[in-house]
Amino acid sequence: MSLLAAAILSASLAWRPAADAPPQGPDPFADPRARRGGTMRFNGAQPPKSLNAYVDNNTYAAMLFDLMYMNLLGMDGMTEELVPALACRWAVSGDGSEYVFEIDPRARWSDGEPVTAQDVKWTFDAVVDPKSDTGPWKSTLAFFESPAIEGPRTVRFRKKAAGEKDWRDILNCSSFWILPRHVFAGRDFNKLDFEKAVVGGPYEIGKVEEQVETVLVRHGRWWRQDAPECRGTYNFDRIVLRYFADNENAFDAFKKRRIDIYPVYTARIYAEETGGEKFRRNWILKRIVRNHAPIGFQGFAMNMRRFPFDDIAARRAMAALVDRETMNRTMMNGAYFLLNSYYPDIYDGTHPCGNEMHVYDPAKAGRLLAEAGWKKDPADGRLKKGGRAFEFTFLSRSGTEDKFLALFDHALRDAGISMKIVRKDFAGWMRDMDSFNYEMTWAAWGAGHVKYPELAWSSKEADRKGSNNITGYKSAETDAIIAAEKGMDSASDRLDAYRRIDALVAAQVPYVLLWQTDCTRILHWNKFGMPPAVLSRSERERASLVYWWYDDDRARELDDAIGRGGFLPQVPEETRFDEAFRAPGKGM
Repeated sequence: MSLLAAAILSASLAWRPAADAPPQGPDPFADPRARRGGTMRFNGAQPPKSLNAYVDNNTYAAMLFDLMYMNLLGMDGMTEELVPALACRWAVSGDGSEYVFEIDPRARWSDGEPVTAQDVKWTFDAVVDPKSDTGPWKSTLAFFESPAIEGPRTVRFRKKAAGEKDWRDILNCSSFWILPRHVFAGRDFNKLDFEKAVVGGPYEIGKVEEQVETVLVRHGRWWRQDAPECRGTYNFDRIVLRYFADNENAFDAFKKRRIDIYPVYTARIYAEETGGEKFRRNWILKRIVRNHAPIGFQGFAMNMRRFPFDDIAARRAMAALVDRETMNRTMMNGAYFLLNSYYPDIYDGTHPCGNEMHVYDPAKAGRLLAEAGWKKDPADGRLKKGGRAFEFTFLSRSGTEDKFLALFDHALRDAGISMKIVRKDFAGWMRDMDSFNYEMTWAAWGAGHVKYPELAWSSKEADRKGSNNITGYKSAETDAIIAAEKGMDSASDRLDAYRRIDALVAAQVPYVLLWQTDCTRILHWNKFGMPPAVLSRSERERASLVYWWYDDDRARELDDAIGRGGFLPQVPEETRFDEAFRAPGKGM
């Protein structure tokens, strides 16, 4: 594009933020008391199959990339409005079919090279390349043509079908991590090496010990580190992600001070194993944080592409053979609420969830299966249909599932059903999930304020390897609602659409839904400073990596207390964000 054409383009667009808009202020969740330094050792869960978050579609890989690379735009944590990040301003065409971004002239890679429009285009093209194993990312970017470079720092995204509006378009084309073209171009995208790689965010990978840990180092060359909106954030010099086979192993390591913070996903641990000396003397602190974090779902996913779960009667029978109430009461101290929705955070007193709440009912399961033609063979007691036994494999990735599966297996055997449990590590589990090579498994999904029902429930995603639609759910009616939702400008209309989708999905029982929590439970060694609200408005434990800091005085007091068997000051166990949050300038 010529300089004249670029000038005409710039003048014809309504740029955001406007030229007279005030500069970004401080991060509302950052604490002015925060100091840089020290190390945070974090539970990184099971070893990843790849450090490339585009290839390994899971929460921890995304957390890693969030620390290393930037998106074109960010989101204000309080207002949920878009704000500058890698791009300093952006514009949308009148018909909503084109999006233009201008990269901040200060933006630099960690090797000092400027971030350019070429980097944006190369990253986009690499992610959508058919040879790249980039799963759901292909879906969110597939609606755009390859970005057009309008200048060294200006890039334009154009919808492939100008008339197909999606209110998320601006998010889709601005919320993917931009990688350095001059470093990675020409390499196999599926096998990129990120150890000591050039980065665009505050941290780089300093060391990788495979299957053990990944060490992130704050490199000090982040172009944005002293910007007002970033002060008091990304405070740790080092973040160590340590990997463990399961949550029990991670908890043992936490008690031995091999990790500093332990998010509690097992209610029994929080209720029954937090009463020893380390907790009584406040060397370890217990935290329950109630904020506005979206609520996801978890359950036993059933592969509807395969026998026996290609039959809805079999899936409904499974829902009647899982004794969730007993599991929650006896194994998790009643700490969870039972799910009957795939979007539990979209309902309230005015809009209650009308989905069926499945209860343990072996007699009902028997009736459903009998009506579907299943009969017990008197010779061996096994349930059969057309000479074929009702049997399936449960793909497990953690020993913590065993006690739940034992109770489930007992009910299955009483019904004449055989379940074989196959255990794989996380990387192996992910490979099987990417290729839909399973019959039943335990899957948990996080949630965001922005919903993407297409990724989880559209028919076209059911056949794409590596998609989030792991159960193979297909419904023309659901597809129609998904298509209509894209054009809905009203948030209330979209919520109504999600409720209708939820009802349709729930009726087909692709998962035996389990349970969820409405709070974040954290254990941590008492050596960190943190904002009064502990976490941000809508993040869970990941916010600790951004807003907490290593407190030298507390660390010394902790070591001294442990050495002499002393006590440290007690802190309130429960924090409610709306009560504890103090906006910048309101005092500490």
